[in-house]
Amino acid sequence: MAAVFAPRPLLGAVLLLSVSVAWGSAFPLMKDLIVRMPVADLLAERYGIAAFALFALRPGCLRGLPESTWLTGVLLGLLFGVGQTAQAVALHDLPSSVSGFTVGSSVVITPVLGLVLLGARISGRTWGAVALALAAMTVFTLLREAEGGSVSLPALAVTLLSAVLYAGHTLVLGSFAGARRDAYAVTVIQLGTIALMTGVLAAPDGLTLPRTTGDWALLGHLSIVACALGFLARSYGQLHVPPVPAAVILSAQPLWVTALAVVMYGEPLTWAVFLGGGLIALAMLLVVLPGGLLRTARRGTGPAPPR
Repeated sequence: MAAVFAPRPLLGAVLLLSVSVAWGSAFPLMKDLIVRMPVADLLAERYGIAAFALFALRPGCLRGLPESTWLTGVLLGLLFGVGQTAQAVALHDLPSSVSGFTVGSSVVITPVLGLVLLGARISGRTWGAVALALAAMTVFTLLREAEGGSVSLPALAVTLLSAVLYAGHTLVLGSFAGARRDAYAVTVIQLGTIALMTGVLAAPDGLTLPRTTGDWALLGHLSIVACALGFLARSYGQLHVPPVPAAVILSAQPLWVTALAVVMYGEPLTWAVFLGGGLIALAMLLVVLPGGLLRTARRGTGPAPPR
């Protein structure tokens, strides 16, 4: 008799919080590297290394997979890959912290898409967390403008499109059986899909490799920590946390983006950052504190265990 899978919301929350740290660290590092490397080249190398590293650890993970799992993995890769490419291009004209907060608006887009496309039921407490996160984005944007920070509207619009695609990625990852049943394999497939897609874009001019030891170190962090480990932690984290609370937890990314941008690159630490970051932290606590994730997990259907 097969064991019944029991969601462990707090474990999922810890995994997703680690993802927000890993992905948050990638914003300023990407902004640094794209000055010296074409966007498509950097993404192809980053995701190619990540996919290869995970496949090398478990070379048999792709054997005997059902067609639905392959299709789910490819769809996830396309959603995230297009979003990542658009975000990286827009990052040329946006401060890292602004890009991070704009991408964080996916916390608002996720429940709306889930409600419209999947008919998902969302608790009042989770809607409250979403409202707090929306307030954080609004406060941050308005105060940033009042403080004299220049923001490119076209770049902001492109980054917002990325947030929509990331929201779709969160819903697919949390709602489709293939993504839940074969979490490791789906992670490898989606990373490989992103590498292949960006590799096609980079191929005409040839791949530009990092030229210094420091740049190779940055690429290593982006590939192994932010991509391989980050995507893996997210796949397993969303086994235990439904899509909308997961989006709220991942919205902590701007806090880590801003912290690294301030420490490493001297970006200013302003009232907009304090206020916006504080509201996002409150939103995250609202779904993480006892009663939030547990209630949501009990309402939803339990995912199948990974292979």
